[in-house]
Amino acid sequence: MSNTILDAPPRKALRLAHVSRLSKRGNSKAGAPSYSRSLRKGGNKTPKNRELTTKRRGELAELAFTYKAATMGFGVAKPYGDSERYDFVLDAGGRFIRVQVKSSTTLLNGLYHINCHRRTNGRAVAYSPSEIDFLVAYIIPEDAWFILPITVVAHRISLLFCPKGYPRGDGLFGAYREAWHLLREFPPPSDNHNCCHPE
Repeated sequence: MSNTILDAPPRKALRLAHVSRLSKRGNSKAGAPSYSRSLRKGGNKTPKNRELTTKRRGELAELAFTYKAATMGFGVAKPYGDSERYDFVLDAGGRFIRVQVKSSTTLLNGLYHINCHRRTNGRAVAYSPSEIDFLVAYIIPEDAWFILPITVVAHRISLLFCPKGYPRGDGLFGAYREAWHLLREFPPPSDNHNCCHPE
């Protein structure tokens, strides 16, 4: 990877890395829109391209989370394979926290929409406290992170987030915008949940 990419800010570096890959495939064009812009427009709407766009967006969101969490002082580990419900394990001073990362560029009636579930036999199933500790929602157009304890979103299969400056207020999850301190405070003193936490 070139020094230009390594020296760039994280969001710009992700875009540069993507452009670099396209260039190596011979697909880049002068004046082509940025990847984040193509995500917002939706690109080619065939089912295959929608799946690839969603997958790529998820991969970039995980890269962005890795960088962000590391700069915040957390140790960041990723489980082998994809059998676990969580995407990452954070080391917060010897306490280990299971995190699922979701991202969105999609506005639904003026609010950002995120799916908050896994699929089992074709059914949408909400995440539970036995599976993850936090759901982290990344709103890509705003470069904003919502740090949500699973107890706040359990039993929900989708979430809506207000854009910054939304005229009707911050919405149901506004208090969790950039609430990285919740990860450092987990688990609360009264919490007896010991899974993934050393005794």
